Amino acid sequence: MGFTPTHTPIHDHDAELDKAEAGAAKLAATRDDRWYPKFHIASNGGWINDPNGLCRYHGRWHVFYQLHPYGTQWGPMHWGHVSSADMVTWRREPIAMAPSLAQERDGVFSGSAAIGDDGKLRFYYTGHQVLDADAGAGYAREVQMLATAQNNDATRLVKQGMIIDCPRDEVDSDFRDPKVWKTGDTWYMTFGVSSARRRGQMWLYTSHDMVEWTFDRILFEHPDPDVFMLECPDFFPIIGPDGNEKWVIGFSAMGSKPCGFMNRNTSNAGYMIGSWRPGEAFQPESEFRLWDCGHNFYAPQSFTAPDGRQIMIGWMSPFAEAAPMQDDGWCGQLTLPREITLGADGDLHTSPVAELSKLRDGTTDLGALDLRSEENRVIMDDAEAVEIELTLDLSRSTAERMGLKIHATDDGSYSYVNYDDQLGRIVIDRQTAAHGGRGYRTAPLSNAELASGRVDLRIFVDRGSIEVYVNGGRQVLTSYSYPSERRRAIKLTSESGTTHIDMLRIHPLRSIGLE
Repeated sequence: MGFTPTHTPIHDHDAELDKAEAGAAKLAATRDDRWYPKFHIASNGGWINDPNGLCRYHGRWHVFYQLHPYGTQWGPMHWGHVSSADMVTWRREPIAMAPSLAQERDGVFSGSAAIGDDGKLRFYYTGHQVLDADAGAGYAREVQMLATAQNNDATRLVKQGMIIDCPRDEVDSDFRDPKVWKTGDTWYMTFGVSSARRRGQMWLYTSHDMVEWTFDRILFEHPDPDVFMLECPDFFPIIGPDGNEKWVIGFSAMGSKPCGFMNRNTSNAGYMIGSWRPGEAFQPESEFRLWDCGHNFYAPQSFTAPDGRQIMIGWMSPFAEAAPMQDDGWCGQLTLPREITLGADGDLHTSPVAELSKLRDGTTDLGALDLRSEENRVIMDDAEAVEIELTLDLSRSTAERMGLKIHATDDGSYSYVNYDDQLGRIVIDRQTAAHGGRGYRTAPLSNAELASGRVDLRIFVDRGSIEVYVNGGRQVLTSYSYPSERRRAIKLTSESGTTHIDMLRIHPLRSIGLE
């Protein structure tokens, strides 16, 4: 007798989807677009968080995401959906899932997509039930669920039901966010767990039919006893330039304490590089490293594209800081798609996918430039959506800080992307921001990068956010930046010394079509 998922409807799913569409549309009808992104994925109305179900299927790229369609704060989770033929222009699709089964009555939580050997697209996700919100540990029950795509556009998902129940005596409340892949002739699933001892773990299950799953082992336990949960885990192989295979384990660590420049956000998304073979636990060979050093990056998910690229999208999380777009009918957006590669330096690099160059709507090449000490030079009077390529020549510069004041308005507010020579780091500083959170974040430069005497920056400026890619994606910083409702200039700046710029190019960017 074959295994059958537990399917227990409590609501009509189609009716719940219709209500969710109406909720998002109501918010979108009065949405304020002052910070609404032109070239990042966001909901038309309501709150979004984690990217889910990333895949390419029947010629289209698909991005699903956590969605609360009835408000601009976190609430009962649904799955929103956009798709694209080229990863440049995106189409908004109908909301894909709403809570309708008993096991997910309080939220259709995060998960991943997998295409089986039969060519069918399956979605693995977590069902969330609140048992007692005042009970502390054990307040919720989380289980793993299965849904399948019923058409080639993946716009119609049918829920199959619960496939993995939670062993409550071995788990605190957290048991979620499945990632599924195949190695050899076996399917594997890992997800994040807060153990009964409140230790952050990733568990591993196996299957031969993608429906019936068996516990295999604890794949990984975080060595820091303060880390009590590993959200949105990821696990994939990657080939280095020497042809050797490594395995990357990624997770969003809850409970890690700030230490110097590390772990400055409430929870911190990062990775470790190591080795793994079926039948074994993951063996780390590197320390924990951040995927992104900015203020607002969390819950990334990656997938292996048909062409072999490992593509990742993250969530620009506004948790733990002021999020003024909540007053505008929407909240939250996703990062640009990034390709993950393993460099000759033994570390991971994440750079924007090549397709994004097609968003460029022309180029202004300003060539090489020299700035006097304390000079502020306007290079754009009003920048709403732009990509900037900039090479700083450190060997020919004496400035203590040099870079760009972005979203600079005539009330004196801006966000400052700069190289700080005293720190030897790239910085996003929001201390003069007109709205939202402030503070600064930094990304390190290696000794080899500093010794080279130059830093290449690729900066994407949207209406309310900044993404900075350093030296081909060796480091990245992603932060929200909410300018005043005035002209938003970009200024080159040189502090306490001179600056030499080898190259500066500006590319206005088109909309991706979701406005």
